[in-house]
Amino acid sequence: MAIPTRKVGPYEVSAIGLGCWPLSGVPKAASHILQDRDGAIAVIQAALDLGITLIDTADVYAPTWNTFGHNELLIAEAIRTWSGNSHAKAKIVVATKGGVTRDKGVDAFGIGGRNASKHYLYRAVEASALRLGVSKIKLWQHHRLDPAIPYETQFENVMTLHQHGFVENIGIGNVNAEQLRRAIKIGGKASEGGVVSVQNEFSPRQRNWQEVIDICAENGIAYLPWSPLGGIDKGAADVGTSRYGKFVEVANTKGVSPFAITIAWHLANFPNSIPIPGSTKVANYLDTAQGLNVQLSADELELLNSNLPPSSPVEEELLDGVQFRD
Repeated sequence: MAIPTRKVGPYEVSAIGLGCWPLSGVPKAASHILQDRDGAIAVIQAALDLGITLIDTADVYAPTWNTFGHNELLIAEAIRTWSGNSHAKAKIVVATKGGVTRDKGVDAFGIGGRNASKHYLYRAVEASALRLGVSKIKLWQHHRLDPAIPYETQFENVMTLHQHGFVENIGIGNVNAEQLRRAIKIGGKASEGGVVSVQNEFSPRQRNWQEVIDICAENGIAYLPWSPLGGIDKGAADVGTSRYGKFVEVANTKGVSPFAITIAWHLANFPNSIPIPGSTKVANYLDTAQGLNVQLSADELELLNSNLPPSSPVEEELLDGVQFRD
């Protein structure tokens, strides 16, 4: 099928990406994939075969504390062994993240701490580039904020990664509207070499970041919603229950799954959105990706939007965990 595209900074990428977190066996519902490395690589390569050109990862995506970088290594292997030619490989944008630490013995759900010091971020970027097998990272995103450092200071530290040539483009994740405004003020918008992407959670079940999405749209910033289907461990399967009954209804009329309709819902509502669904199974990802070519009418979109469940609360960490300098 033809793949529509959207912009992330200077790149034209597929209108959805592939979120690779589950391929490192997290959340726990995905742990079976750790026994099937070939199967994990097959998911990535099936997405690439389809024409997906945005791959999302992070240095902390790993099944255990001492396998830090597991996901990045997996992606590097998948791209290296993929049958696509050099021109096709050059189009791939691997977006990785850093700033979250992983302490000894801490599992994937008790992820450790935060570190946005300049020294730590430099080391994190260098390590990610080495694992990914690249000289410069195309898109690096600050994963989570560090409550020990004023927001402006840590964002200035992030911007130095771009200024010193470690990464080509900078994004930020898990930020609120005021933090995003300050980041744009400090670093500029996408066209000015500043923030090119924001990665926050957003789905029919979690809709707390509308103002962030609006700011992104006003400033030419791509919005990359994580857990766009609701999250494997937080009710992705519920898309097919009564809470999302209208998604099922529309899916039945279109001859696709409710997951595909959820992707179409993202794309129809938000022209700057590039959802990054993930899966541990090729068939499931391809099923979801059918939403790329689903056209929702104005009436269908209104039906979905007027029958959404109550939005889940914002993570406590994202409320008042970081102080501003002034």
